[in-house]
Amino acid sequence: MKTSKRSASRRKSKRSVTPYILGGVLLIAAVVVTVAIVIRKPVNATVVTPAASEDAHGENAKADTETSGAMQHDDQNSKNAPAFQPTVMNMAKPSSATPEEMSWIPGGEFSMGARAPAGTNDVGMKATYDSRPIHRVYVDGFYMDKTDVTNAEFARFIKATGYVTVAERKPRAEDYPGAPPENLVAGSVVFTPPDHPVSLDDYFQWWRYVPGADWKHPQGPSSSIAGKDDYPVVQIAYEDAQAYAEWAGKRLPTEAEWEFAARGGLTGKPYVWGDEFRPHQHWMANTHEGHFPNTNTGEDGYVGTSPVKHFAANNYGLYDMAGNVWQWTSDWYRPDYYKQLSAQGGVTRNPQGPDSSWDPSEPGHKKKVHRGGSYLCTDQYCSRYMLGTRGKGDADTGTNHLGFRCVRNAAPNASMASAREPQRQVSKKS
Repeated sequence: MKTSKRSASRRKSKRSVTPYILGGVLLIAAVVVTVAIVIRKPVNATVVTPAASEDAHGENAKADTETSGAMQHDDQNSKNAPAFQPTVMNMAKPSSATPEEMSWIPGGEFSMGARAPAGTNDVGMKATYDSRPIHRVYVDGFYMDKTDVTNAEFARFIKATGYVTVAERKPRAEDYPGAPPENLVAGSVVFTPPDHPVSLDDYFQWWRYVPGADWKHPQGPSSSIAGKDDYPVVQIAYEDAQAYAEWAGKRLPTEAEWEFAARGGLTGKPYVWGDEFRPHQHWMANTHEGHFPNTNTGEDGYVGTSPVKHFAANNYGLYDMAGNVWQWTSDWYRPDYYKQLSAQGGVTRNPQGPDSSWDPSEPGHKKKVHRGGSYLCTDQYCSRYMLGTRGKGDADTGTNHLGFRCVRNAAPNASMASAREPQRQVSKKS
């Protein structure tokens, strides 16, 4: 990768953090915009030709204001705005048994995307800008890990393969021309809250690049994962997640697969568990409580990450599909990919995401889509624990609130194949 937060960090002092280091990875700071894009043709889908190229540049601040406002007007106020339609699940099941610690996700047709629920504040509204319009998608059935990959599981992978993660590698001088040798040090990005309230328009006040931070030392060299075998592994770059998935005989989920699985068969709900953030005042996910970013009261039981399977699973038996740590998907990020899919009409089958990445706020960064939110999400700053909302991050950068889970394809059988054709007929009538 030619440009990245890691490369930029080594061109500066160890004690300084520049927008180039952190801008793309700070998911909780994202206010995404709409641009024209080039997308890869999904399976059995016809794609509209975009109007702009990847090399286009513009006034990002102005674009943020204009496009987010337009998306809000179009999707929230239009009488013809797409609505959530019922989820139609496949009824056929694979002939093989479900692998251990995975859940069978039947697949089917559903409405993908997000709309801010009634009463949502401005922060919640911004979280849905790049998750519109709502559009119909079909995915085949698959298996998904019940939990994020844990420290113990990742440690077994490391022991078996000797793999060295991106954060643990000392950068090569030839890859970062002009970087002072003393700045070519391994490390990663860590949430470091201030000890007092700060303006929320400058995220450098709570994020910094920390030499020595990696999956074994999530917050820096003095930290440890001892006693946290059942916590999700973090500080994982995209290629690290890919390497683990290949070793395990699995793969990373597409964004569409992830959302179908997270919804658990529910239609149009704002949260994995239903309509209310705290039903009967019960905490359903690990999120941020208190004043962001300086104070996390830990009312849900945790100030940082929490062990897997602590909060209730969704209808498919999946844990932490909201909060705790963000999760990698295989899709490249572009903010108006959904607009392109919606414009083609009908149902997009097994979408694989756009062919390349484009984030107008950081044109030089190649980003993948993150899903699920983290323990840092709050309605004061980031509401991306809401279903259908999206995150984004540089493919070569991990953080201490980012992990992953894997999926596995199901071997098709006759009943599964015969179930697909009626599904197409149902989707055309919906």
